[in-house]
Amino acid sequence: MTNKIVDVADEVYRELGEPADISIASVAYWLRTNIGKLNVLLDKPYLISETTLEIYSSDEAKDPFGINEKAIFKKIYTVYYYERLFRNALGAASTDSVISVTDDGSTVVKINKNELAKTWLDAKKQSDAELKILLDKYEINAVVPLQVAGDDTVPSPYYSQTYNVPRTIEQ
Repeated sequence: MTNKIVDVADEVYRELGEPADISIASVAYWLRTNIGKLNVLLDKPYLISETTLEIYSSDEAKDPFGINEKAIFKKIYTVYYYERLFRNALGAASTDSVISVTDDGSTVVKINKNELAKTWLDAKKQSDAELKILLDKYEINAVVPLQVAGDDTVPSPYYSQTYNVPRTIEQ
């Protein structure tokens, strides 16, 4: 599995439905400049190689960049993308945008930019919630016990292994 930043950007671009307002190169640039957000959220030391543009960890044995980290990184970009569309829709709300005009029937159709902004805000909120779920699950899966008490490989003399019925101890 390759972890090149361009491959991650390509996946993000395709998952968003190949929008016309962004390119794979712009997504890759954003991901390269915002690797720190991933590091802060996951508390991991991920870096991008200047020569190969691969994402790696300074301690690769302990913290490899895998599919879970990639999913979180892609979701971080998705949240940013919907937030940008929301801000653009709010900024454009002051201007009228006419979709179509008919002369004989005198029909004018305009875009309701407030509704469009609400739609983008809802998409951003949903992506935020999905990112929070991904981060919560990631943290739960990353937790390892600090101490294991006892030896689970030694069977207990008090219980039968077949029926879980207490046995009598013979002395």
